[in-house]
Amino acid sequence: MRWRKLTTSLRHAFFSGSTTEIFNPQEMALLEKIAGIIRRRGMATPAIIFLESIGPLNFIGGQLLHFLSPILELAGNPLELKEIARILERREALEVLIRLIEEKEQGKEWTGS
Repeated sequence: MRWRKLTTSLRHAFFSGSTTEIFNPQEMALLEKIAGIIRRRGMATPAIIFLESIGPLNFIGGQLLHFLSPILELAGNPLELKEIARILERREALEVLIRLIEEKEQGKEWTGS
Protein backbone atom coordinates (compact mmCIF):
# COMPACT_ATOMS: atom_id res chain seq x y z
CA MET A 1 0.00 0.00 0.00
CA ARG A 2 2.73 2.46 0.94
CA TRP A 3 4.77 1.55 -2.11
CA ARG A 4 1.82 2.18 -4.42
CA LYS A 5 1.17 5.55 -2.79
CA LEU A 6 4.84 6.51 -3.12
CA THR A 7 5.07 5.48 -6.78
CA THR A 8 1.85 7.33 -7.60
CA SER A 9 3.07 10.55 -6.02
CA LEU A 10 6.50 10.30 -7.67
CA ARG A 11 4.97 9.62 -11.07
CA HIS A 12 3.38 13.07 -11.00
CA ALA A 13 6.21 14.85 -9.19
CA PHE A 14 8.47 15.02 -12.23
CA PHE A 15 5.87 15.22 -14.96
CA SER A 16 6.84 17.94 -17.41
CA GLY A 17 4.25 17.35 -20.11
CA SER A 18 1.54 19.80 -20.97
CA THR A 19 -1.63 19.72 -18.95
CA THR A 20 -4.85 21.36 -20.05
CA GLU A 21 -5.76 23.24 -16.93
CA ILE A 22 -8.32 25.94 -17.51
CA PHE A 23 -8.27 29.13 -15.53
CA ASN A 24 -11.63 30.55 -14.51
CA PRO A 25 -12.50 34.20 -15.33
CA GLN A 26 -11.53 35.46 -11.86
CA GLU A 27 -8.13 33.79 -12.09
CA MET A 28 -7.58 35.18 -15.58
CA ALA A 29 -8.55 38.66 -14.40
CA LEU A 30 -6.02 38.43 -11.59
CA LEU A 31 -3.28 37.21 -13.95
CA GLU A 32 -4.13 40.05 -16.34
CA LYS A 33 -3.93 42.52 -13.46
CA ILE A 34 -0.47 41.24 -12.54
CA ALA A 35 0.66 41.39 -16.17
CA GLY A 36 -0.65 44.96 -16.44
CA ILE A 37 1.19 46.06 -13.30
CA ILE A 38 4.41 44.52 -14.61
CA ARG A 39 3.98 46.23 -17.98
CA ARG A 40 3.12 49.64 -16.51
CA ARG A 41 6.26 49.56 -14.40
CA GLY A 42 8.38 48.78 -17.45
CA MET A 43 9.47 45.43 -16.05
CA ALA A 44 8.17 43.14 -18.81
CA THR A 45 11.52 41.83 -20.05
CA PRO A 46 13.09 41.23 -16.62
CA ALA A 47 9.84 39.64 -15.39
CA ILE A 48 9.67 37.28 -18.38
CA ILE A 49 13.31 36.26 -17.94
CA PHE A 50 12.73 35.68 -14.22
CA LEU A 51 9.51 33.71 -14.74
CA GLU A 52 11.09 31.51 -17.42
CA SER A 53 14.09 30.80 -15.22
CA ILE A 54 11.98 29.69 -12.26
CA GLY A 55 9.49 27.71 -14.34
CA PRO A 56 10.12 24.32 -12.74
CA LEU A 57 9.87 25.88 -9.26
CA ASN A 58 6.46 27.54 -9.57
CA PHE A 59 4.94 25.30 -6.88
CA ILE A 60 7.66 26.34 -4.44
CA GLY A 61 6.98 29.99 -5.35
CA GLY A 62 3.33 29.52 -4.46
CA GLN A 63 4.28 27.94 -1.17
CA LEU A 64 6.69 30.81 -0.48
CA LEU A 65 3.85 33.28 -0.99
CA HIS A 66 1.75 31.36 1.53
CA PHE A 67 4.66 31.49 3.97
CA LEU A 68 5.29 35.22 3.50
CA SER A 69 1.61 36.19 3.38
CA PRO A 70 1.50 37.77 6.86
CA ILE A 71 4.18 40.25 5.78
CA LEU A 72 2.98 40.75 2.20
CA GLU A 73 -0.61 41.36 3.30
CA LEU A 74 0.55 44.71 4.68
CA ALA A 75 1.29 45.86 1.13
CA GLY A 76 -1.63 44.34 -0.78
CA ASN A 77 -5.00 42.68 -0.75
CA PRO A 78 -4.84 39.50 1.37
CA LEU A 79 -7.51 37.70 -0.68
CA GLU A 80 -5.71 38.42 -3.94
CA LEU A 81 -2.42 37.31 -2.43
CA LYS A 82 -3.88 33.95 -1.41
CA GLU A 83 -5.43 33.55 -4.85
CA ILE A 84 -2.10 34.36 -6.56
CA ALA A 85 -0.32 31.79 -4.39
CA ARG A 86 -2.96 29.19 -5.26
CA ILE A 87 -2.70 29.98 -8.98
CA LEU A 88 1.11 29.79 -8.95
CA GLU A 89 0.92 26.24 -7.65
CA ARG A 90 -0.58 25.15 -10.96
CA ARG A 91 1.83 23.99 -13.66
CA GLU A 92 0.66 26.23 -16.50
CA ALA A 93 0.29 29.44 -14.50
CA LEU A 94 3.72 30.82 -15.37
CA GLU A 95 3.28 30.06 -19.05
CA VAL A 96 -0.04 31.91 -19.11
CA LEU A 97 1.39 34.84 -17.13
CA ILE A 98 4.36 35.13 -19.49
CA ARG A 99 2.01 35.06 -22.48
CA LEU A 100 -0.16 37.78 -20.92
CA ILE A 101 2.87 39.99 -20.20
CA GLU A 102 4.10 39.56 -23.78
CA GLU A 103 0.67 40.37 -25.21
CA LYS A 104 0.29 43.45 -23.01
CA GLU A 105 3.77 44.56 -24.04
CA GLN A 106 2.70 44.27 -27.69
CA GLY A 107 -0.58 46.04 -27.01
CA LYS A 108 -2.78 42.98 -27.54
CA GLU A 109 -5.49 41.57 -25.34
CA TRP A 110 -5.70 38.00 -24.08
CA THR A 111 -6.97 35.66 -26.79
CA GLY A 112 -7.40 32.58 -24.62
CA SER A 113 -5.28 30.28 -26.79
